[in-house]
Amino acid sequence: MSHKPSPEISRRLFLAAASSAALWPFANMNQVNAADRKVLTADYPFKLGVASGDPAPDGVVLWTRLAPDPVNGGGMPLEDVLVHWQVAKDEKMTKVVSKGTATASKDWAHSVHVEVHGLKPDRQYWYQFKAGNEISPIGRTRTAPAPDAMMNSFRFAFASCQHYEYGYFNALGHMANEDLHAVIHLGDYIYEYGPSKNRVRQHVGNEIVSLDDYRNRYALYKADAQLQAAHAAFPWIVTWDDHEFDNNYANDVSEENNIDTQKFLARRAAAYKAYYEHMPLRRTALPYGPFMQLHRNVRYGRLAEFSVLDTRQYRTDQPCGDHNKPMCDGVFDPNATLLGGVQEKWLCDGLRTSPARWNILAQQVMMARVDRVPGDAVAYSMDQWAGYEAGRKRLLNYMNDHQVSNPVVLTGDIHTNWVNDLNINFDDENAIPVATEFVGTSITSGGDGAEKRKDTDGVLADNPFVKFYNAERGYVRCEVSPKEWRSDYRVVPTVSKPQSPVLTRASFVVENGIAGAERI
Repeated sequence: MSHKPSPEISRRLFLAAASSAALWPFANMNQVNAADRKVLTADYPFKLGVASGDPAPDGVVLWTRLAPDPVNGGGMPLEDVLVHWQVAKDEKMTKVVSKGTATASKDWAHSVHVEVHGLKPDRQYWYQFKAGNEISPIGRTRTAPAPDAMMNSFRFAFASCQHYEYGYFNALGHMANEDLHAVIHLGDYIYEYGPSKNRVRQHVGNEIVSLDDYRNRYALYKADAQLQAAHAAFPWIVTWDDHEFDNNYANDVSEENNIDTQKFLARRAAAYKAYYEHMPLRRTALPYGPFMQLHRNVRYGRLAEFSVLDTRQYRTDQPCGDHNKPMCDGVFDPNATLLGGVQEKWLCDGLRTSPARWNILAQQVMMARVDRVPGDAVAYSMDQWAGYEAGRKRLLNYMNDHQVSNPVVLTGDIHTNWVNDLNINFDDENAIPVATEFVGTSITSGGDGAEKRKDTDGVLADNPFVKFYNAERGYVRCEVSPKEWRSDYRVVPTVSKPQSPVLTRASFVVENGIAGAERI
């Protein structure tokens, strides 16, 4: 397989990256002969669990990583290991329908990515790995329906922002018990920061920079039992945001905007490689140094199609700087972009030709232009779509002009729940919504939340297109049919303790053919 950088990469960026090539963990996924023998490890090698992802009508990606000493480099011998895998129709693994072997490469943290084919559409399966004499936990997955199938009901949940130090992943434990076809994770799977005092749990090591640092941080998170349970229960469709690498970065520009580009790209290469190593992604997402194509489509027959977006790797620097502030002229610059030209064209072309009833953007930052300061003053988040106003309007105009069927935007990032009607012109109080946005809160980030904040009434009054605003922790459960979309905002009262109940705080419905959500 040849590895080529995206055409989105500028000559300046590519040359800067090339000059630091010696620092890169370059992609080299050639399958090698691995010894099929007893794995000589000091402890159980499947401590990070199992996962599946990116379902297709005929198969799915299966993932695991051999790591008997997870947060100390993994603890595997410096050799490739042959891993056996099998897929069955029953959870006891007696009715095996597919099996094979894969190499857990020492160069890729002994991670395993198996792209299984030949399965039947819209079916539930179970899977398991074996290395030497050791057997992994059993995972459950599900294939997508046939391309021409119209599902009666499609159920999934989406989530984001799981800061380990802020608490326990109680929401993920409850999610694992839901009746779902899939889970969508919208980023901030890990956080890159060093440890902080007086937090519920502690990061190991300082702020992560090197490949070993990122690997150990993923291992710390993936060792969590509730995260493992949610992965083992359903296939995940994942994308990243900023904390998988560096807070609020924009392409090759750091948050502080004072870091040498070559060193920053070397760190990005480490972050991207570790991300691939720990996610159930297809080979098409294989990183090439600091470049990795993550945007892709995942279809569920004629009912729903996900356009999974990357709003970090290709974006231009925040035109007005960072944080919440009034708009400057830069937000209206048509060259300021969150998606980059290539990804934006790919997205628009896909939306125009999509046969799906519901067209879903799985992405990171809020698209609605929300004034975050109640009263006469105004302030918009410059890291969100509001900081790239020309691109936001261009995309919504495209959806409107091409009559894209039922566009729905899924968003994470900001540790609060929102439901927004998306207008081309938010200054027009009579504007007809073009799309609907559901923003999910964090799994833990920010710590124990609150049903209502001090600014809640003011934000709702200043932004009439906002239907719901809430600061509890949790996830959003969605059920989609040909006639309607329903989103249930599932919240947990506490994350500072390892046990918490879950409840539905609010529910909203979008009717087929009518943009905008109504509370039920």
